[in-house]
Parts: sequence; C-alpha cells; structure tokens
Amino acid sequence: MHGSRGIGLRLHAGIAGMLLACAMPSFAADEPAQRTLKVCADPYMLPFSNQEGAGYENRIAQLFADKLQWKLAYEWFPQRMGFIRHTLRSENTDGTFKCDLVVSVPERFDLAATTEPYYTSTYVLAYVKGRGLDDVTSPEMLAKVAAEGRKVRVGLSDQGPAQLWVFRQGLMDHMVPYMGQPGDPHESPGETLMRDIADGKIDVSIVWGPSAGYFAQKFKDRGEFVLLNLHDDPKYPDMKFEFSIAMAIRHGEKEWLEQVNGLIRDNRPAIDAILRDYGVPLLPLKKSPVVDDDD
Repeated sequence: MHGSRGIGLRLHAGIAGMLLACAMPSFAADEPAQRTLKVCADPYMLPFSNQEGAGYENRIAQLFADKLQWKLAYEWFPQRMGFIRHTLRSENTDGTFKCDLVVSVPERFDLAATTEPYYTSTYVLAYVKGRGLDDVTSPEMLAKVAAEGRKVRVGLSDQGPAQLWVFRQGLMDHMVPYMGQPGDPHESPGETLMRDIADGKIDVSIVWGPSAGYFAQKFKDRGEFVLLNLHDDPKYPDMKFEFSIAMAIRHGEKEWLEQVNGLIRDNRPAIDAILRDYGVPLLPLKKSPVVDDDD
C-alpha cells in the first residue's frame, strides 16, 4: 500500500486557526496550492502507477484533476513499509503535507481514512493455453490434474492467500517459491510471475487480478493466458481472495473525504472504463460504510 488527527487546542483563537489550516490538505494552504491535486504513488509499480503516468492510478488521478480543474502533481515512494509515513503523513518544511491522496488501498485500511470502495477484484489462477492445463476450467481442478501425475510447477508468492490455498489443495510438492516483496523496488512481483508463466519457467500461479489482467495483455505475444477467478468461501474465513479497493486520505479531513467520495460517485463509468482497459477482473462492487477513526 498506499494524519493529522483532531486534537484539542488551548490556544489563542488566531494561533488555533493557523494550526487548523496546517492540518487541512496541503492544497488548501494558499491560492496557488488550491489548484494542485497532490497524489502519493509508487514510481515503478505497473499496472498501478509509474513516473511515466502509465498506470491506471495515474489515469484515475488525471481524471479527478481534470474534473476539479486542478494541476496534478505526485509524491513518489515505493509502496512498501513506510509508504504512508513518507508520503501521506510526511510534511514539507513549510508545514504543508507532501501529498493528499493515495489512489489504491484496501478498504478499511488501518493507516489512513478510506473512501468508499471504487472497485472489487480478486486473485486469479493464471496459466497459458495449449501447455497441458487446458482442462483446468476452475481453480480446484488443478489438484485433480496434479493427482493424475502430470508435472505442474506452481509459482507461489510468500505473501497473500496463495500459500494457504495451495496447501489445502494438496499442491505443496509442486511449489516454486517467489518473493512477494523483492529487495529491488523496480521489480513487480505480479509481472515476474506472469512473465515466468509466459516464458515456461513455471506452469501456473495465483496472482492479484489487476496485475494478472494487465500482464496477460502485455505478454500475449508469448501465449494466450487463461485467468480463473478465485472466490471467497464461507467455509474458510481465513482464506480471502476478494478485496474491495478504496482511496486514502489523512484521518480527520472530513470535507476532503466527502469531496473525493463525490468524485468517485460522479465518475464511476469512467473509472470502470479505465480499469477494464487495463484488464482488471471486476466483481460486483461490495460497499461498506465509510469509517474514519475520528468519528
């Protein structure tokens, strides 16, 4: 992934007003800054974002900036430990915040206030057609194929729900391990898995749907991918595949939260079109009440 909290101020009203202005999104500090939407983003992580503006988060951010008639600017930092601390919560020397919006975080994100979700997606089982797995038409059929004695190399990230699913399917003997968060911030785990499937280094993997859909398009010259959605099963509440994705702002910025929610609601068709362009497997949107810890 991807605040200033309300505090009681026993100060002179004028000083309190200045402190409150510092606690608001940085675009509210003065007239020029009001015209800039400052987004916190990863500079290297397609299909989500990159410095060239080629990700779907970039396109959604540009859509919002256009609707607001503001400029668009970024604070770049790799989305790993410390991302929120170095972006959304980090201040400039003048007391303004470095950025005011993270375009993609899980719903109910602990480190920030979240908007209502704007899409729901899921992990998928990915393989290339014509390489011995064409009779796998549902994820659970992979275990049957392996039980028949066919050699199946399952690329398995050390993060996410894939390990537990592979264990419950009796496929651990077929595992090929991968790092879910490589040391090189330029390296995308989803891209690595999908490329290795395309190149025949592994046969199949479980990949977060937006990454799988995007790289299935990117590597289509190396083979036609099959992507099979994995779904949550009430029998296994500890194994979750479907996630709703929201946006994040700092806690306590209620007016900004409502403004971003309004942008999401008013632009749903355009947002969905962007996500479909990137091959994101979209599930029916699951809505939960917006929660801000300061309520």
